[in-house]
Amino acid sequence: MSKLRLESHLHIAQSPVISQEHKGYLQRVKHEKRRIWFIQLSILVIALALWEICADAKIVDPFITSQPSRIIQTIIRLYEEGVLFQHIGITCLEAVVGFVVGTLLGTIIAIILWWSEFLCKVLEPYLVVLNSLPKIALGPVFIVWIGAGPAAIIVMTLAISLIVTVLEVLNGFLAIDEEMIKLIRTFGGTKFQVLTKVLLPASLPTIINALKINVGLSWVGVIVGEFLVSKAGLGYLIVYGGQVFKLDLVMTSVIILGVAATLMYQGVVYLEKIIVKNKP
Repeated sequence: MSKLRLESHLHIAQSPVISQEHKGYLQRVKHEKRRIWFIQLSILVIALALWEICADAKIVDPFITSQPSRIIQTIIRLYEEGVLFQHIGITCLEAVVGFVVGTLLGTIIAIILWWSEFLCKVLEPYLVVLNSLPKIALGPVFIVWIGAGPAAIIVMTLAISLIVTVLEVLNGFLAIDEEMIKLIRTFGGTKFQVLTKVLLPASLPTIINALKINVGLSWVGVIVGEFLVSKAGLGYLIVYGGQVFKLDLVMTSVIILGVAATLMYQGVVYLEKIIVKNKP
């Protein structure tokens, strides 16, 4: 019995004590978040309502701009035809593969360049040139090299996002405080220990930022690739809808793309919260 009392006292002593001021602050933060969400949702609802009203009143031409009700009808029609999730799934798979491969490969290349200062100096001007090069112009070249198919689309995505990831992560590595690195080396730490104990943990915000940038770049690469070569996917629907003047199909695909990109971005934000929460 005394042991249980002792454990109870220890648990009470270890539990954090929250002051009234802190509780008030947390309540204000929650209220602020709810207010932001409410305003964001209100803006979206008002924008859609105005879009619908202006289209009905012929203030804007619904044939050109479409309208929410026609977009919903198009989504229902695609679902009934059994092709809605097929097109969404193909585009999302290509975007996710390009996003993951681009981020991982870009981070690995940045680590290699940080590891070898000589190699970094040699390749730096080429990275700058490749970053400024319009990658869309290389699309036909990729199709000839790789062939028409998902592989060419993923390579197009990598061409757009890879160099940006390398430069972003490498600059984050180079911006790490030299004193921290000197401290590890003073205690006999190896370069690998500097990488794992200092560089990567300190560069997590930079890597997360690269992930956020890659969300948009991955979708751009996938849609550009589907414009050029795909026979299925949201990019294919946009091209097909534009060619046959089914602009409802074009706007529907654009809206679905926006929703999918938002969900991917929110996934990165959620990952960031988990990393920050578990970061020692």
